[in-house]
Amino acid sequence: MKRKRSNAVVARDNDMLEHIRAVKAEHPLWGYRRVWAYLRFRQEIIISRNRIARIMSENDLMVKKNLKLKARRTKTRSKPQASFPNQYWGMDMTKILLGSYGWIYLHVVLDWYTKEIVGFNVSWRSRTSDWLDALEKAVNKRFPEGARQNDSKLNLITDNGCQPTSQAFMRNCALLNVRQIFTSWCNPKGNADTERVIRTLKEDLVWTRDWDNPFEFEQALENWIDAYNSDFPHQTLNYLTLIRSS
Repeated sequence: MKRKRSNAVVARDNDMLEHIRAVKAEHPLWGYRRVWAYLRFRQEIIISRNRIARIMSENDLMVKKNLKLKARRTKTRSKPQASFPNQYWGMDMTKILLGSYGWIYLHVVLDWYTKEIVGFNVSWRSRTSDWLDALEKAVNKRFPEGARQNDSKLNLITDNGCQPTSQAFMRNCALLNVRQIFTSWCNPKGNADTERVIRTLKEDLVWTRDWDNPFEFEQALENWIDAYNSDFPHQTLNYLTLIRSS
């Protein structure tokens, strides 16, 4: 027989539910682990993950599994594991539909160790120069005195697309002292860290609104990236934020 909760417990749960709803309103596709981490480490509310999971489950706030999106995994070569900042960066591109304006292209550079988005570029096309713009922003941010001042070799992981394999891109990588690593064919895990942050961006920013104005979207994107780098809890950092883990 299930024990009935006391009025005090029900009141505490209702109070916590308001905090959870506030987080879910901003991040509707966050699961209970990330909601718990945000409440625990950003709002400093002492609460267990199990209680967060129970309250979210009872109030239909859990993220529903979509088995149609479950990928079939085959044995592939394992990806590199970063052990310090600026060891492995990942770079990838995605396109986003903005209402009547059509498609725009977003290029992202991610530090695999800190999970920080160190560079990005938004443009109407995805040319080699657009990829280089995102990479140069990342290099200027992390190495204001020049990448060649970095003692350890910086590795950039990309797929085998025409932009990162172009002569201009490869030449500029050499000038920036960046060693290129290309994922193996038919290996979605090869650049998984970068692809995952792009999915998070789409879940949190792109799919939650019907964007139509490119300038409005770009401003919202800059704000989101700033929040991602300074405010979001990250699973691979034990659900700490970039600030708390540094």
